[in-house]
Amino acid sequence: MVKKLLYAALTSCLLLTATPSIAEDDLEDFRSQLTNQWQLVKNDRMRNIKAYARLEDGKRYRSFKVEAVLDTTVESLARVLLDFDNYTRWFWKTRESKLIRQNSSTEYFVYMVHDAPYGLPDRDTVIKGTIEPQSKNKPYLTLKVTAVPDMLPAKPPLVRMVAEEMSIKFTPLPDNQVEMITEGYFDPGGVVPAWAANFVQRNAPYAVLLALQRMTQKDEYLHSKQPLPFPIYNYNELP
Repeated sequence: MVKKLLYAALTSCLLLTATPSIAEDDLEDFRSQLTNQWQLVKNDRMRNIKAYARLEDGKRYRSFKVEAVLDTTVESLARVLLDFDNYTRWFWKTRESKLIRQNSSTEYFVYMVHDAPYGLPDRDTVIKGTIEPQSKNKPYLTLKVTAVPDMLPAKPPLVRMVAEEMSIKFTPLPDNQVEMITEGYFDPGGVVPAWAANFVQRNAPYAVLLALQRMTQKDEYLHSKQPLPFPIYNYNELP
């Protein structure tokens, strides 16, 4: 409860003391009428990150897309993404993560628990991650994530997320860089104010990218000699 109260106080302070440019961006986002076409909602030129949003038929909340160029290698990214038990170190508001089943070298099932804003129950999710490795004619690696909410029994008071869908494409570039394009959609389940869900949809993908970039620079991933379960090719190693 103390943690929740501190989180609420911090969130309120951040909202009240936001810089004029950020506040204006948020207000403009609320004013704009999203359509089923991608609209730019954040453009970080310094970090080369662009975020988009759109509304799709049959979905309660908006979808998101993020395009970025990261200063890292595909190999280092793969090592971070396969370290499921350490998602708590970088994935948005994650306080528990663990691998619960592995069907093959490229198919994984992961359980995660996410902190929710004050006044809302925390969420948990079961996701299936499928990796499509690079090949001679396909230099990029893709990761597809799908929620499988019925795989495990519900764990009240946690609310099971009903959708956590992402498609992520990693393309190696020269000079140890990777282009990363992510499209996705979250539905937290239960009763959530639309503004709160949209706030997360807008900010979480951007925050995850920054944290992912930071993790790929850690020695344990950047210089690891542990074998990976499938071949990885950086730009100068493409077959």
